[in-house]
Amino acid sequence: MSSYTFTSLNPVYSNESFLLQLLVEAGAIDEGTLDAVRQQLSPLDSVIEHLVNNGYLTGEYIAQIAASNSGLEYVEISSFEVDPAIVARVKPELARRVGFMPLGDDGFSLQVAITDPFDMNTMDSLPQFLGCDVSFFVTSEKEMKKALDKYYPEQKQYAKGDTEAPIIELIDNMFNEAHTMRASDIHIEPMEDRVRLRYRVDGRLVEVATHPKKLLGPIVARLKVMSTSMSIAEKRVPQDGRIELDLKDGAHIDLRVSTVPTNHGESVVMRILDKSALALGLPQLGFLSDDEATFDRLVTLPDGVILVTGPTGSGKTTTLYACLNHLNRPDKKIITAEDPVEYELSGINQVMIRTEIGMTFAAALRAMLRQAPNIIMIGEIRDGETASIAIQAAMTGHLVLSTLHTNDAPSSVARLADMGVDRFLIASAVRAIMAQRLCRSLCSCKIPGHMTPKQATTLGVDINRQVMVPRPGGCEKCRGKGMKGRLGIFEIFEISDDVRGLVNSDMTSAQLRKRARELGMRTLREDGIRKVMAGLTSADEIIRVTAGDAS
Repeated sequence: MSSYTFTSLNPVYSNESFLLQLLVEAGAIDEGTLDAVRQQLSPLDSVIEHLVNNGYLTGEYIAQIAASNSGLEYVEISSFEVDPAIVARVKPELARRVGFMPLGDDGFSLQVAITDPFDMNTMDSLPQFLGCDVSFFVTSEKEMKKALDKYYPEQKQYAKGDTEAPIIELIDNMFNEAHTMRASDIHIEPMEDRVRLRYRVDGRLVEVATHPKKLLGPIVARLKVMSTSMSIAEKRVPQDGRIELDLKDGAHIDLRVSTVPTNHGESVVMRILDKSALALGLPQLGFLSDDEATFDRLVTLPDGVILVTGPTGSGKTTTLYACLNHLNRPDKKIITAEDPVEYELSGINQVMIRTEIGMTFAAALRAMLRQAPNIIMIGEIRDGETASIAIQAAMTGHLVLSTLHTNDAPSSVARLADMGVDRFLIASAVRAIMAQRLCRSLCSCKIPGHMTPKQATTLGVDINRQVMVPRPGGCEKCRGKGMKGRLGIFEIFEISDDVRGLVNSDMTSAQLRKRARELGMRTLREDGIRKVMAGLTSADEIIRVTAGDAS
């Protein structure tokens, strides 16, 4: 990204009120003076900036107080020369955009100076960008600006009014950086006085840049020009579009673009559609061998409903596409109803839902049944009408694959019943319900370790024996995090003969879940524990992902 995004020339701290309290405790300023200064300023003004600009305190002193209270060392960058080899390890645009200066390498980590030791987001994100461990030091804003001007001089400035070329470069760099970091989403969020850029990497949002507020309009306008079906003139209502583009590394990506007007301007979220999902089969989803065999048997049944459940972002759509790849053969006719159609699948008839013209899931499903399909995939069952038609389709010899938004597998029975589907129809037509989540995988740099007593207690593992499991390491491939990529954990609730009568009863979801477990159903957490033991993920990751499954 271009260097003009570094604009902070005065001390601006992520937790100013906390730092002001530290300054009072240090005797640098008294409460009376501080109250008098606050009365002169609006709530949006920086008190610390005012104190420095009006000679109450120096930026250097404030940085020293911040350093001593964060456990980091204060340095004056101008007191020594930085090795050119160290300077060359960091891209100028990254150093200026984030606002940090590399100082040296102690053999274990790259030593860098920052100005705000309370900015945990930058301190957490920087090792990802640099691909190595990082040791932090604190310097003043004045020292930082002098160092960046000396070692990373700006090559270009914005012309007044924002020319088009820098915006194009900024957006191109954003797409390339997001792809390099394997991001699934790009979030451009207008704040009161800035524009925040975040990527979702392995399910977690990471703040990567802050842009001046004046760039919001040009950025959004450029993205709308690149997108299909979006109007530059319309800023009052949400819009959706798509972008297809080729990146510098030769990759071709599709993005689903959504804009929403907020009180600070238009917010943009772009979902990066990973075409590698098209090539996935069941083995790539993260099943262990026994669950893969069970799910393979279920999705190759000639009829019935197979449901995949979980919250948004749990990988349900990817699982459905993997099923379609697995089932797609010349002797099978497959039709899908999707909102929207994210990927085009060769040999499969795909129908896009368009509610504004009456093409709802229910309407599409009725029409699809007249096409004599063997297999039907419905992107999501959202209402009773769609659920009833799907059940009837299953009972007349079709295999129906779909998704529901429920937290676990057994509660999907109650969800369908709430939609108005009779329980005896659910018991007759539904073959299996699979809940799933995505957890981060251990990188290949994982190192030997053992489960701590706290982890073992939380996961319900016998604490009387030391459980040896790998733990995250850190390398260039995973940007020092020890985790790279994601895999699924699963809870497969098969509607067998033993269960069918229970489904057709008035059992609550909790009672049904308890009985399903007695009959051998593994919960999400139990499947996660198996994958920890297999060295595929970490104990902390499973604890985080299955927090709602603790019981």
